[in-house]
Amino acid sequence: MRRVGIIGLGDMGMGMARNIIKGGYPLVGYDLREARLLELEQAGGTRAISCREVGESSDAVFVMVLNGDQVKEAIFGDDGLAEGLKPGATIIVSATIHPSEVKELVAPAAEKGLHLIDTPVSGGKSGAKDGALTLMAAAKPEVLEENREVLDTVSKVVFHVGEEIGQGQTVKAALQALIGTTFAAVFESLVLGASAGVKGETMFEVFGSSGVSSPLFKGCAKLIMERKFKDTGSHIGTMYKDLGITMNMAKENGAAMFATAAAYELFRSGISLFPDEDNWSIVKLLEQIAGTEVTW
Repeated sequence: MRRVGIIGLGDMGMGMARNIIKGGYPLVGYDLREARLLELEQAGGTRAISCREVGESSDAVFVMVLNGDQVKEAIFGDDGLAEGLKPGATIIVSATIHPSEVKELVAPAAEKGLHLIDTPVSGGKSGAKDGALTLMAAAKPEVLEENREVLDTVSKVVFHVGEEIGQGQTVKAALQALIGTTFAAVFESLVLGASAGVKGETMFEVFGSSGVSSPLFKGCAKLIMERKFKDTGSHIGTMYKDLGITMNMAKENGAAMFATAAAYELFRSGISLFPDEDNWSIVKLLEQIAGTEVTW
């Protein structure tokens, strides 16, 4: 059985860790926060004192941190993962970073005889908790197959989107354009209806029965109407960061992103007002402008 490691035990990483353990794999994890390491131990995992120690105890390691700089530091820092892994081990980059940032890992990993899987995830905190994430995996077919059973413990489906490292992050950046603009449309449509006197319950039922109904809409609308704007597992800073990656990729590829650009600016305004809250808090900005509140 492959020995598994994980670096980054936030809401996503901890949910993944629990499902890896549930899948029967011995798991070693590392995080900067003592409370998260204690939580890992309580779930049946083993704490490490550094990224290097995770590598020394693992055949495959998920890297689930916030951004590209953290990914590079975790893997190739002074006490990084690459210093502990043996040749033939696999680094699974499940964080969402810019495609160029994950491509920069290829050469130094190859020099140490390490394999890479570029596989950002979608599904949020609930998906991580339930082992139902969607994985967009770019890797050599043989590397993906060697690690597929481990990947299956955290996912409902693993899409092999290509062999070239960076293609996973590219697919994720395009997906975030769709998700970000959908969020913006949900916020605006609910505020428009509320400002005109439509009950929240009516909008939820009608929109939820229409052709645009989705778990995303229902989950988002429910949280807004219940006025739950913190600790729901979808921090505004994460989506803002992801949309920034999307817009940078669009610039590099000459793609016009009118709707995504508007959503990005909306999230920029939202994070300046509600930096410690979740995505849905943006609706409060629109409510202030319209002089209304979206409730049941």
